[in-house]
Amino acid sequence: MSKTWGILMLGVISAPSLAETELAHNLCGISMQTRAWQPLPNLAVGSVDIQADDVELLGTQSAEFTGNVDINTLDMSLSAQTALIDKQRGLLNATGPITYQDRVSQVNSSGLNADLNNSQISLLGADYSLTAQQGKGGAEKLTVDESGLLLMNASFTTCPSDKPVWEIEADEINLSREEGWGETYNAVLRILDTPVLYLPYFTFPLDERRKSGLLTPSISSSDRYGLETVTPYYWNIAPNFDATITPRYMSRKGLQLQTEFRYLSEQHEGLVGIEYLDSDDSEPSLDERYMFHWQQQSYLSEDWRANVDVTNVSDDNYITDLSSNYANKTDTQLYRTGSVTHLGDTWRTDIKFQNFEVLGDHLESYAAVPQISFTQTAPWRFDHFDFSLSGEVSHFTNDSSEIAIDSATRVHVEPKARFNYATHAWSFLSEVSLLQTNYKQSGDLTGTQYSDSVSRTLPKVRLYSQLNFERDTSYFFEDGIQTLEPQIQYLYTPNKDQSEIGLFDTTRLQDDFFGLFRDTRFSGVDRIAAANQFTLGATTRLFDSKQEEVFNFSAGQIFYLNDSAKPTEQGLDSQTNYNALFAAQTMLHWHRRWYLSAGMQYDSDGKQMIQSNVTLDYKGDNNELVQLNHRYANDVSGNTIEQTGVFTSIPISEQWQFIASYHRDLENNRSIEFLSGLQYESCCWAIQITGHRQIETDLNQSIGQQQATFDSGISLNFVLKGLGSKSRYDAQKLLQQGIFGYRRPYFLNN
Repeated sequence: MSKTWGILMLGVISAPSLAETELAHNLCGISMQTRAWQPLPNLAVGSVDIQADDVELLGTQSAEFTGNVDINTLDMSLSAQTALIDKQRGLLNATGPITYQDRVSQVNSSGLNADLNNSQISLLGADYSLTAQQGKGGAEKLTVDESGLLLMNASFTTCPSDKPVWEIEADEINLSREEGWGETYNAVLRILDTPVLYLPYFTFPLDERRKSGLLTPSISSSDRYGLETVTPYYWNIAPNFDATITPRYMSRKGLQLQTEFRYLSEQHEGLVGIEYLDSDDSEPSLDERYMFHWQQQSYLSEDWRANVDVTNVSDDNYITDLSSNYANKTDTQLYRTGSVTHLGDTWRTDIKFQNFEVLGDHLESYAAVPQISFTQTAPWRFDHFDFSLSGEVSHFTNDSSEIAIDSATRVHVEPKARFNYATHAWSFLSEVSLLQTNYKQSGDLTGTQYSDSVSRTLPKVRLYSQLNFERDTSYFFEDGIQTLEPQIQYLYTPNKDQSEIGLFDTTRLQDDFFGLFRDTRFSGVDRIAAANQFTLGATTRLFDSKQEEVFNFSAGQIFYLNDSAKPTEQGLDSQTNYNALFAAQTMLHWHRRWYLSAGMQYDSDGKQMIQSNVTLDYKGDNNELVQLNHRYANDVSGNTIEQTGVFTSIPISEQWQFIASYHRDLENNRSIEFLSGLQYESCCWAIQITGHRQIETDLNQSIGQQQATFDSGISLNFVLKGLGSKSRYDAQKLLQQGIFGYRRPYFLNN
C-alpha cells in the first residue's frame, strides 16, 4: 500500500525534480548541465585507482602523489595537486585546488582529510553543489560520510544564479540521506544579502518523505473579512496518518480554526475536516459557527464496499459567508449519506442512509433511513432476450411542520424483459417493464390530497433503434471520415393520477439532447410521467486522418401522439413544462488550440428558448488561454438567467503571467464578478497578487437588482523558491478562486 500526499512547506527546503530544476535554470537564463557522477568502469570493490604525474613511496605503507592527482573509488572521485595516502591507517590528505564528486554532491575545496576505513571525508573551504536535487552553497568545513553531509559555518540556496536572491547562513547544516531530511542550527535568512529572519533551528526535506512543519501562509484583505491571514501547520503523525491545523485570522470576523485529518489503511481511505469560529464579530446575532465534513471510501472485502460523505454546517450562510474547501459557494444543499454495497455474482445490493441539508429559505428534504435497492447484474438470458428484476425498499422521514406527510415507506419492484440486437451498422432494443409501487404514508393527512395507502401499477414499453452510416470525406481535410447516426424511440406509459403520493426523492431531470431518449422524466419513482411519444434525433461527426473527432452536431425532438401524454396536461410538478421540446448540441475543434461548444433547448410549440449555452476556448502554450461563454435559462426558480463571461490567462513574458475573469448579468444589467491577478516567477522567487469584486450571496433572501451588495478584496502570495511551494505555478488555478471558476467544456480533451 502506498499513497503520495504533496505538501508545500514554509521555512523548509524543497527537493525540486530534474524538470523543475531545468525550468528554474531557464527562468534565470542559465543553461543546465547534467553533472551526475559515475564511478570508473571495471573498478573492483574496495580498490582505489590513483593517477598522478609523480609518486614517491614513503616506506611500504605510505605514498605521496603530486601533479594532476586523480583518485577514484566506487563511492567518489577526487582531483587534487598533491595527495598523501597512509594505507595502514586508511588516511588520505590532499591539498588544492581540489574537486570532489560523489553521487549527491560536487565540491571545490582547498584541502581534504579522509578516513577511508570509516568512509568519512572532510573538506576545508568548500564550495558545494548538490546533484541529486537543486541546491548549493559554501562551508568552512564540509564532512561527507555514509549518512550524509555535515556543513559547519555554511550557506545554502536553491537559486542557480551566481548572485542568489536568497540564502541561508547557519552555524551548522546537517543533510541526512538516510532520513531524507536536513537540520540547521542558528540560521539566518538573507534576501539580497540583507538578513531578514533568524531561525535557531528548523528542518527541511531532501526528498519526497514528509515531515511536520509550517506550510505556505497567505495574506489578503477584503471588505467582508478585513485583513486575513492563513497559517497552516502540517503534522506528519505516521506514514498513513497526517493532519493540517490552520489558524485563520479575519480582522472583521475573528479567529477561525480549520483542521483536517487524513488516514489511509488497506481497507479505508478518508478525511475528517472541522472548521470552528467561536463568535463572529460581524454577525453578533449568531452563536458559534462551524462546519463538519467526513468522507471515506472503504473496501471491506472483494464483494463489499462502503462509503461515507457527510457535511454539516451551523447556519445556512456559512459557506457563502466564510467559504470552505469542502463545498462551493453556489451550493444550495449539502449531501449527507452513508452506504454499504454488496457486489454479488448475480445481484448488486445497496443499503443507503441519505439526507440533504437544504440551505436557505426552502422546505427541508426527506431523509431516507434506510433505502435498500437491489439490481440484477446478471440477467437471465436466452439468445437476444434477457429478463431482469430491480427494486427498492425505502423509508422516508421529515420533521418539518410545513409538510403534511412526516414519514412514508415505499416498496418498488420493476421486472423487465428486453430484446437487444446490435451490429456495427445498426441496433434495435425493445423493453417491456412493469412498475409496481406501494406506499404507506403517515402524518396529518386530513384535508389533503394524500392517502395513507397507495398502490400504483404501470406498464412501460420502449422501442429504440439506431443506424450508423459512415463515408470518406475530403471537404475539410484529406482522408477524413463523416458519420451519420439517426435515432428513433417510441415510449409508452399510461396516464395515471399520482396526486395521492408525496414527493420524497424525486425531481425532474435535465432536458438536453441525451435526455430526449431517456425512458423517464424524473430521477425517482414518486412520479412516473405518462408517455405516448416518438423521439427523432441524429448525430453527425467528422474525424480527421488521425481518427480524432473534430466536429459533432446532435439534434432531436419529442413528438406526442395524444394530448394526455403532453407534459402540460399531466401536472406532475410545479416546474414549467414544454410540449414540443427541441434540443441540440455541437462541438467544433477545427484547430488544436480552438474549441467551440454549444447547446440549446427550444420549445417549438410555444416559440421560446428554454436554455442555451455557448463556450469558445483558445488554449495556447505556457498557460495561455481565453474563454468566452454565454448561458441562458428562462426559468430558474421563477427567474430568468442570462449571463456572459470571459476568462483569460496571458503570458506577458517568461516570468510574467496575467489572468482575469469577468461575468455580467445581462438580465439585471450589472456585473456579477470580476477577478484579476498578476504573477511573477523567477528561478529564485515568485509572487502572486489577485484582486476580486463579486456579488455577495444571502441564501435566506432573494437578491434583486437594488439589494445586491459586493465584496471586494486583494490577496498576496510571496514565495522564495526552495523555501515553500512548488517551483512552478499554474496561473489557471488563480481562475478557480471566483464564484464560477474556469472550466473547460466537459466533452473536450484537456
